[in-house]
Amino acid sequence: MFEFTSPGCVAFSILGFDIYYYGILMGFAIFLSLFISNFIANKFYKYNNLILDVSPLILLFGIFGARLYYCVLNYSYYISNPMEILAFRNGGLSIHGALIGGVIAIVIEAKRNNKKVSELLDIFAYSLPLGQAVARWGNFFNSEAFGYPTNLPWKLFIPIESRPLEYIHNEYFHPTFLYESILDLFIFFTMLLLLKKHKNIQSGKIAAIYLLLYSIVRIFVELFRIDCSYKFLNLPIPIVLSIILIVFCLFYLVKKHK
Repeated sequence: MFEFTSPGCVAFSILGFDIYYYGILMGFAIFLSLFISNFIANKFYKYNNLILDVSPLILLFGIFGARLYYCVLNYSYYISNPMEILAFRNGGLSIHGALIGGVIAIVIEAKRNNKKVSELLDIFAYSLPLGQAVARWGNFFNSEAFGYPTNLPWKLFIPIESRPLEYIHNEYFHPTFLYESILDLFIFFTMLLLLKKHKNIQSGKIAAIYLLLYSIVRIFVELFRIDCSYKFLNLPIPIVLSIILIVFCLFYLVKKHK
């Protein structure tokens, strides 16, 4: 039996200032992704550390995009508590928002450095799923983004103060953070296999394949999650956006193939 129980969201304190597991994991995930992207760019694309030069703007746009997207989806709370919008340390980041912000920054930096937008997108697509796999464990420590109640051999204990009211008497839930983390690792190793054949793959296809695979994973994980309160056509917004991305990526890949 694999029973997951968070030790709490605070890793340690320095002079009364709490350091959160969420922040530590997010920082490590970003460092890991940038390190791998820079290595791939230097070895396979001959970019000579360009990734390190463009990463500050991409990180800035990605973080603010992730936060803004999350706040928009939860606008009813943030309209009443506008100062909480800047409370990054309390969690509340969206991967879809990070992708939108990151792509905007990549387009800017590609034009500024006279590089192909599609190549830069491909380079980051190789490492991004590994960063996601690591960062998802932040949800575990925060006791958030979990699934429906379950009594499976693998289950996640959620403290009573973090449970939705309708499930207040349930102790164990689907560990959706774990589902996505494992599937993100699968995407990462798939991308590494594609890296060996990158010279025979048109630029832009790698990024499209990543988005396609992640969108499929996200739909699967969202089917278990219970924390999405905003829907369109009775579907959670992340599923709707994932479906749109799947259609777009399939259309793009077919068009590039032809």
